[in-house]
Amino acid sequence: MNWYEKLNQYFPIVEMKSKEHMDTLLKEKGSVYYKDEGPYHVLMYAEFPNFTFVDYLFVAKESRGMGIGSKTLQMLKDKKKPIILEVEPVNYEDTDTEKRLRFYSREGFEHASSIGYNRRSIATGEENSMEILYWAPNNETEEEIFEGMKKMYEDIHTYKDEHFYGESYEPVEDVLTFKENDKKDVLKQFSNPINN
Repeated sequence: MNWYEKLNQYFPIVEMKSKEHMDTLLKEKGSVYYKDEGPYHVLMYAEFPNFTFVDYLFVAKESRGMGIGSKTLQMLKDKKKPIILEVEPVNYEDTDTEKRLRFYSREGFEHASSIGYNRRSIATGEENSMEILYWAPNNETEEEIFEGMKKMYEDIHTYKDEHFYGESYEPVEDVLTFKENDKKDVLKQFSNPINN
């Protein structure tokens, strides 16, 4: 199974880019967009001067508990710049969403509760809300994370979108919002050692 098939089996269709889109990012944005893969993982990420964005992180079920996810993230943490990523809100019918949040909480990520992120999937037409998590080695603010998300959305998510999908995603100002203390912290329940 190739790297794209692994991602496609794991991530919901509303979150997936087309293979053509990702191949083009790797080729045309090769100084920013990268793929790191091994037998048990696939990491797609964009590295900007002020932050790194994790587009997709897949760790094979049979290798969970071996520290592969932590080692993969450590490679990015060693760059000493903020790491931003999108996660699905907790869905208690899908235990992977809870495991994912617990993992990122253990890895020192914080929830950017003031950032709203909601976009329509071109593939399904559904509205898709995501939560923004970030790792801030230099105490970066949520405003800085918000600016990074806007740059990433315009440079990566919507890169040549009309060419790949026949239509464009909504403009960044319709997708990302910033409101102080807008939502509850989705990682709070995992930061209590009794729950871990």
